[in-house]
Amino acid sequence: MRAPMTKILLIGSGAREHAIFKALLRSNESPEIQVFGSTVNPGLSGQAAAYTSGPMTDPEAVVQFAKKSASDLAIVGPEAPLDAGVADALVEAGIPTAGPLKALAQIESSKGFARDLLQEYGIPGSPAYRRFTSLQGVDGFLAELNGHFVVKADGLMGGKGVKVSGEHLSSEKEALSWCREIVDSGSEFVIEEKCVGPEFSLFTFSDGKSVVHSPLVQDHKRAYVGDTGPNTGGMGSYSMPDHRMPFTDESDYRAAAEMNEKTLEALASKTGSPYRGILYGGFMATADGIRLIEYNARFGDPECMNLLTLFEGNFLAAVRGMATGTLDPSSISFRKEASVCKYLVPEGYPDSPKKLFPIDLSAVADCRDLYLGSVDERDGQLLAAGSRTLAFVGTGPTLAEAEAAAEALAVKVPGPLFHRPDIGTSELVQKRIDLIKSLRG
Repeated sequence: MRAPMTKILLIGSGAREHAIFKALLRSNESPEIQVFGSTVNPGLSGQAAAYTSGPMTDPEAVVQFAKKSASDLAIVGPEAPLDAGVADALVEAGIPTAGPLKALAQIESSKGFARDLLQEYGIPGSPAYRRFTSLQGVDGFLAELNGHFVVKADGLMGGKGVKVSGEHLSSEKEALSWCREIVDSGSEFVIEEKCVGPEFSLFTFSDGKSVVHSPLVQDHKRAYVGDTGPNTGGMGSYSMPDHRMPFTDESDYRAAAEMNEKTLEALASKTGSPYRGILYGGFMATADGIRLIEYNARFGDPECMNLLTLFEGNFLAAVRGMATGTLDPSSISFRKEASVCKYLVPEGYPDSPKKLFPIDLSAVADCRDLYLGSVDERDGQLLAAGSRTLAFVGTGPTLAEAEAAAEALAVKVPGPLFHRPDIGTSELVQKRIDLIKSLRG
């Protein structure tokens, strides 16, 4: 007898969720997917069994939709619903959920909680840091760090709450001004020692007992070519055929994987609950080993597009395994290919982006690895909604071939959009390699 169709609820409506949606459809179980998003993304709504848009941070609204659509499994895409306790509400309603409970999601929603957790459980890899609720003591700690500091707002800031000395802050005076701005907004903040080196991301699938690690991916936060301009949510990312980074060695990978595993154990010990979902570690390869930059409690965007484009296991089985504590590592595998993701964003992004102009995809013949992000649809016309708009992923046996494939797609979309043509190029990657060589000798 054929097993009943899985009805799965996907929470979120950006490019990350579009990638999750496509990966679920490729599973051999033909799931029925319902979507609760903040907007109507036509990449999802056109194929979803049911779709509604509303406040994703309202647990009651999400649970009501889940019950109405008879969902028997859920996966949470973005961080804000996790911080709002949506996973807690779904689990309490009897719906297994891939996405950590609110207490566990503090690993992302509170930079101070994350640093304190690593310190309490003796997990190496954190820079020197202090937590602040006011400006008292800030002067002294900044002086102690001797110009090498990072100031982080202690909350969910969409990738834009971090400022680094020498990049965004040119003096201790500017750092104090940024700290004052954070305090005036009602938030706490963390000041950390600035680390130097290339960054990379490692994602760990967890059901509370078993873990599976992903290939390494590198994101690019700065808006413009050459890693210049303001920070963004991420302009694109790449991964390599051997699932490592060109500037890391095997000990770097093992250290990052071990840190993720120890953090998952510490979270379970601290909260008394298993971590069921994705733990995303943002790391830096420094002169003397790996340092943790930050943790996130879900798939990263854009790295999710790289990983799920390459995913060749049974993604629905992986989601179900995480949600129910029955993760089978054999359900997770990735093609041994390179991947490059490039985001098209509106002119003026991130500070004052153009909005609600039409998007013309008529020249894009192959939309298989196109993911729709911040878009809207009115009267059948696709519109840019003001943030990261379209993500194109190219894959291939080599990074050069993957980059060329992504670039060939990205340049086909006309209009007031821009992207970073240097992401995934040999020139930019070589800069990372040269940096780590200069640091490690």
